[in-house]
Amino acid sequence: MTPLHGPEFGSYPADDVTWLLKDLSDVELEAPVEQREAAVQAGTAHYAESLPIEYQPSAEYQELFHAALADSAERVAHAVGMVTELVLARRPGRMPVFASLARAGTPVGILMRRWARFAHDLDVPHYTLSIVRGRGIDRVALRHLAAAHDAADVAFVDGWTGKGAITRELAAAVAAAGADEGLHFDPELAVLADPGGCVSLFGTRDDFLIPSACLNSTVSGLVSRTVLNDAYIGPADFHGAKFYRELSGSDVSMHFIDAITARFPTVADRVAADWPALAASDRSPDWRGWRTTDEVAARYGITNVNLVKPGVGETTRVLLRRVPWRVLVRPNVDSDLRHVLLLAAQRGVPVEEVPGLPYSCIGLIRPGFTTSAIEPEEAPAETGALSRAVQ
Repeated sequence: MTPLHGPEFGSYPADDVTWLLKDLSDVELEAPVEQREAAVQAGTAHYAESLPIEYQPSAEYQELFHAALADSAERVAHAVGMVTELVLARRPGRMPVFASLARAGTPVGILMRRWARFAHDLDVPHYTLSIVRGRGIDRVALRHLAAAHDAADVAFVDGWTGKGAITRELAAAVAAAGADEGLHFDPELAVLADPGGCVSLFGTRDDFLIPSACLNSTVSGLVSRTVLNDAYIGPADFHGAKFYRELSGSDVSMHFIDAITARFPTVADRVAADWPALAASDRSPDWRGWRTTDEVAARYGITNVNLVKPGVGETTRVLLRRVPWRVLVRPNVDSDLRHVLLLAAQRGVPVEEVPGLPYSCIGLIRPGFTTSAIEPEEAPAETGALSRAVQ
């Protein structure tokens, strides 16, 4: 397949990212959140076979995004510098290739590429590709990367860790690609924030708000989350995604990138002083996030750990595109969770304070959800996209 670039696909400049995705912009893939949730929990559809309808933020929510960006830009810039330095040090004397996991990893890959240029005058290639929980990584995209670069130089990038499901998915997928096709990639995942203790390459292990988690496509190059549906994706195709050109008036993708990049000079000396100490420390994964997930699931009678989403980024995703049941928050972190609290209030989701919570917050998806749980007057009409997905 032929990779995609902006502005024909996505709102990022072509130099910032190469999309290893198939353009499904003309395909009807959106389905109401409640219909998707019921099908996924019933096991009649996979979450990657359709798309949630894009959340359109209120004016108040947009103001919170801009406030959060202003408050955390320097902190994010420092984390970008830290993780980029760790990745570069892992391959001394070699040009790395950043392969971000679409879509949360895409803006992070762009920021890391810009740090490498800012701090080291390196023009690092950056691709973004799809990985799907339960289905693995896009093998067609891996083959493309292996044909264009030395697979050992490829560094996988994502935004943050929750309980570590994608970290484990990536490790298993890379191992399988090596065994099946001789594609020997480094399975280590680099992230801005690793509150789950799942990786050794991270900018911080604090669970703090990365503002790109607040929104969907409008902070991710106007690109949807990825799609893996046999009706549209053949064996020789990349996984798919849509380009929401119609949302260009609300696009803050480059505003986010530029706001963080502008703080690079401010944090440069601190990064130079901090990253060697981090590199020399014990960064071994301890999987604290997975243990916490098991404990929370047991406490609330949840039998499927995939319904427990720890961390600010994952909780935001629950509120934006799943059927949330409740939100657990650590006391005294309200100022960092203003967007979470607003979304919870807008959707009528109860918020519980839990002392000693190792994350700032945890989102719980409503277990046992079926469309019969919706009041008749609230039940959404079924869409063609979901009908095809559950067949």
